[in-house]
Order: sequence, then C-alpha cells, then structure tokens
Amino acid sequence: MKVLLLTRYGRLGASSRLRAYQYLPYLRSQGFQITTMPFFGDYYQYDLYAGRPPRWWRIAQAYAFRLLQLARSISFDLVWIEYELFPWLPALGERLLTGLRIPYVVDYDDAIYHRYQLHRNSLVRVLLGRKIDVIMRRANTVIVGNNYLRDRAQATGARRVERLPTVVDLERYPTPPEAEGRIFTVGWIGSPSTVRYLSLIAPVLGDFCRQNKARFVVVGAREAALEGVTAEFRPWSEATEVEDILRFDVGIMPLPDEPWERGKCGYKLIQYMACARAVIASPVGSNREIVEQGVDGFLASTDQHWRSALETLRDEADLRVRMGRAGRQKVETSYSTRVTAPHLASILERATSANGTLP
Repeated sequence: MKVLLLTRYGRLGASSRLRAYQYLPYLRSQGFQITTMPFFGDYYQYDLYAGRPPRWWRIAQAYAFRLLQLARSISFDLVWIEYELFPWLPALGERLLTGLRIPYVVDYDDAIYHRYQLHRNSLVRVLLGRKIDVIMRRANTVIVGNNYLRDRAQATGARRVERLPTVVDLERYPTPPEAEGRIFTVGWIGSPSTVRYLSLIAPVLGDFCRQNKARFVVVGAREAALEGVTAEFRPWSEATEVEDILRFDVGIMPLPDEPWERGKCGYKLIQYMACARAVIASPVGSNREIVEQGVDGFLASTDQHWRSALETLRDEADLRVRMGRAGRQKVETSYSTRVTAPHLASILERATSANGTLP
C-alpha cells in the first residue's frame, strides 16, 4: 500500500513524532510504502523554542508546498493527514480528495476544532467553526487519541472512528533503577506553549519546595515567571528527555478544566509512568483515563489535594515505588507502540476498503 503522510510538523514536533513518525519503522516492515511530507519543517520548532515569532515567508512557503503535496496525492492508495491539510483555510483540499475518490484518514490528538469554533473573532467562527466536522465526516477513518475527541468525531457522523492513544516506544524507556539518597525532585516536561499551566499550582508548589527543601525541574520550556517558585530549567531534546525524567521523583501535569485541555492526550503522564515515576495530575480529559487514583498516582483538583499528594509522595518512599511500578506496568500493557502499532496498521489497511463517496 502506498501512503502519503501529510503531517503538521517535522519530527521535532511532538504530535507528528508521536502520532506518525515513531510508527514508520514498524509500518514499513509490514509492507507499507510511506512518503512523508510535513507542512512545517523543523525550523518551526527551532523558532518556537528560541522564542522567535514565525517568519511570514516560511509560512507562505509551507502553504505553497502543501499545494504541491496535494497534487501528488493522486498517485497514492491512501492519504494520512494530521489534523487538516491547510490551517486557517476552509476544507477545500479535503473536499477535493473525496471528489477525486482518494481515500484519506485524519488523526487528532488535540481538540483542533475548538481553535476555530471558540475563536474570539466572529468571522473565524462563521467561516471555519464547522471545518473540522466536515473533514471528519468526509474521512474514511478518523483516528483520535482519547474519548473526548472520539465523542466529537462520532457526533459529526464520521463513518469510522478509531481510538489510538498517544504512546511511547518502550525501547527508549529501559526499566529504571530506583532512585535513592537525593533531593526530592518534582518534575514537569512540556513545551513553551504549555508551561503556562504551571501557574495553576505555582503557590502550592513554591511553598512545598521551600518548606521541604525540594527541587522543581522544568524540561522543555524557556525560563518562565512562576510566582514564588524557584525552578531549574532544562532544554528539551529527544536524546535526553528520558534521562531528564529519570531524575524526577514525581511527575506532574496540572491543567485547567476547559474545552481545549479536555482534548489533550496526557502524553507527559505516559512518559513519567514509562520511567516508573509516580504522577500527580489534574482530573481533566485523558488524565482521568490514564491515572488510577491511589494506584499509579493521584488526581488533584484543589490546592489542598495538590499539597497533600506532594507531601504523601515525599514522605512515603515505598508508595512512590509501588506507584511507579504500577504505572510502568500500565504503559507496557496499554500505552506502548508494541500494542498500538499493529492496531494502526490494521486501521490504515481497512481505510482503503471503505466504499462510496460523500456529498
């Protein structure tokens, strides 16, 4: 099967790397001939992490190249799209694919539809508010990362919806040794666009670290203003992210309970668990699906819950170890490419067998 993979980013983009690129070796071993063409190259992530605004000529170039990529789709058996073909434009490209009877699958690990549907500009809401619904409805298969996204896809009338969580490749996550005799370390991994969520628990985190001589480590974001929190900031790289997480005693994921955040897939929790680290997370979206309260971590909805969870995991080393082991086992059974790669292969195979066209 010849597949044209049209991702949003290059390999440095987390969504593209985790939802598509990490599967390519397995898929190719199963006979898939996959041609990859990102919308944005790795320059986009370089600018993001350096704090530089996107350059207009790079964006114009991306749209022009995507037109050329779309023209090539006619020679493929299947087009595999991350999110949408053209950001901030109507779904004309997807309509063209269905008009030419070229089957496509579309993948979501974020509630992209809220970006348009809830935009502060009324013109964007009118012109693009239902765009993602159109794309989902016309796709041969919609692949989603969690139940919140699944429910939306089903509500659009999508003909086939498949849930595929965002997972890790356990070959990159060896079973870690138990950490001993070091400063208690709370850690977070993410990006410059998501570091703002730490402000939700900054007062609690700051007080906890000061009173207990604990350390807080942020991986993947430039230095950010977190009121009352002294943090150690480390740059992210794919080569060092596992090593960085292994220095944590506890991994955290605070989120507000809002529409965009309900669509997130909780990947950082999976990373912490793969490293056998106990976790604390807000009970929002996929976090509820991933964390089993008191077994592999804690769900904390108030400042008091966060403080209590941090103090419990600081004081009870045996509990931290048990939770870490339980989390690692959960990843091995449910959140590993060993489990999801064969499922993805079957999704792509079945996508070309769907008959009929859509209006």
